[in-house]
Amino acid sequence: MVKDCSTDTVAQAVREYEGVTRKREIGDMIRALRVDSPDVVASFGEDAAVIRHNAEDALLLAADGIWSRLMEADPFWAGYCAVLVNIHDIAAMGGRPVAMVDILSVVNDRIRDEVVRGMVTASSQFGVPIVGGHLHPDTPYSVVDVAILGTARMDQIIFSDTAKEGDIVVAAIDLDGRVHPSSCFNWDSVTMKPAEVVRAQIRVMEDLGKEHLVTAGKDISNPGIIGTLGMLLEVSGKGAVVDLESIPRPDLAALGLSFEHWVRMYPGMGFILTVKPEKMDEVCRRFADVSMTAAAIGVVNGDRRLTVRYLGRETQVFDLDRDGIMRIFAGGGGCR
Repeated sequence: MVKDCSTDTVAQAVREYEGVTRKREIGDMIRALRVDSPDVVASFGEDAAVIRHNAEDALLLAADGIWSRLMEADPFWAGYCAVLVNIHDIAAMGGRPVAMVDILSVVNDRIRDEVVRGMVTASSQFGVPIVGGHLHPDTPYSVVDVAILGTARMDQIIFSDTAKEGDIVVAAIDLDGRVHPSSCFNWDSVTMKPAEVVRAQIRVMEDLGKEHLVTAGKDISNPGIIGTLGMLLEVSGKGAVVDLESIPRPDLAALGLSFEHWVRMYPGMGFILTVKPEKMDEVCRRFADVSMTAAAIGVVNGDRRLTVRYLGRETQVFDLDRDGIMRIFAGGGGCR
């Protein structure tokens, strides 16, 4: 049982978490950027843009940046995460990562060397090369951004906006890890693992896409487990009720973590999926085969509200119809 857990405190912690609130600016920027193209199958709102390459295949294109505070705290971990989060974006779409480029701004050579060491470590571990980029030396700030190219067959892509009423919400997380010493909201389950383990975990998503075992998916990113589910539901135009007791978690008491803290953490390896009830057991088994814990944590409904439940009590976290997380659809438009 989750100890000292309140649906009200969990809902408030997620709503007010910076990893969630920083997403609110996305909608305004997208409305200024949006350009239609016949070859763009999906774009804003997805973990990666889907660009038609030929009748059967697509290119996946994504980019991510790392918070400057993480660069200041641990430039090696920032460089590692810059690669990690981009690989997750391609995997979440059911794709295979191909190559990356980076843009690096640094205040000094020490930070540059540590960021590069982190990027190279992750690149080698996951088997995805860094093939170019751009360097801004001697800047008044340190920032690293990475863009990634991936591939997928058109019929295997996992989108974020395709969850259906009645689908089961599944959270899959590698619980064998640690709170990263440089960032209390990062769950590191990757740096200590052999390359074959983390590569197998990434390939699970590609297999799920090929076999059409899930209806929608996202990698768990800075907004945490509940916040990431909120983004998936927002673009799908759906809602869900989540059972807090069912969310996979390590021994929080031993780690000295509250439940509110855990659900806001970025996991080194984690995905949120929606699955037809008859396919749930198979999906969970696939993750168990690569040492990840997957569990049904809720059910998708049509009311466009994300609600958390514990011991018979329910609290609304987001009203996605009135006040979305990314606010992509305010004023019209969509990811496809």
